[in-house]
Amino acid sequence: MAKNKGYIALFLLPTLVLFLIVYTVSIAILFSTSFTEWSTGTKPVFIGLKNYIDMFTNDSDFRRSLLNTCIWIFLQSTVHVVIGVLFAIILNMKEFYWKFARTVFMIPNIISGAAVGMLFLCILNPEFGAVNSIVRLLGFEDFSQNWFMDHKTSFFSVTMTWLPYAAIVTILVLAEIAAIPEGIYEAARIDGANEVKINIYIVLPLLRNIIGTCVILSGTSMLQKLDIIVMTTGGGPGNLTMNLPMYIYKTALMDNNFGYSNAIGSFLVVFGIMLVLLYRRIFKIGSSEV
Repeated sequence: MAKNKGYIALFLLPTLVLFLIVYTVSIAILFSTSFTEWSTGTKPVFIGLKNYIDMFTNDSDFRRSLLNTCIWIFLQSTVHVVIGVLFAIILNMKEFYWKFARTVFMIPNIISGAAVGMLFLCILNPEFGAVNSIVRLLGFEDFSQNWFMDHKTSFFSVTMTWLPYAAIVTILVLAEIAAIPEGIYEAARIDGANEVKINIYIVLPLLRNIIGTCVILSGTSMLQKLDIIVMTTGGGPGNLTMNLPMYIYKTALMDNNFGYSNAIGSFLVVFGIMLVLLYRRIFKIGSSEV
């Protein structure tokens, strides 16, 4: 056994070393240049904490981006996970639908975010989109609008583009439910528990670890969401749909301010680590307590 573990460690070592070097160097460059004024064609000039001070005191766009990111993290961590868990429990009662769903529910996760963004652009197109066509067909022409560019509906519209990604929660939870021994269900039924009580008092507590993992995956995914926003709104109208990744992209590549964008990126890294630690503490992931 020890010999096998040694072989496994030997084969993993090159990948692990490469991973550590790439990420360590990248993060070191990110943090070190966050204290500089740096743009294309110029050398980084050390300016201390000025970027961080400006970020929290003088930059309303950053504060708006942070607020939007926090709202989306909350929605992803709650609404998406709740929907995913409910679908998993329902599908678990019907084996045929479960097998079908495992294939269908993977589709949103194998399609690029840019493609998903284009799909929703077509669905919500103000001229020929399916939503506006149905609205006009029902005689509600006043509700027909440019969903992504109207300041009243843009945030909601972008939020809806992430709804299909709740499917991965369903798949993960279904896999965990399948691992629950059948004897537990049989013992509960012998004691007179119906399916609702079994799911509430037995299944859900046993799913705590996987639900916590899904909350972490769903919440932290919002720290990476860029492609759909780029394809749909570009952070507009104004900055109503701007999140931190989009603001980093805009600051670095559109405003040519790499030092400041790296300061925002450094904040995002620390924010993400704190978020994961918070979720792990809340759900006590890895603990055997139920």
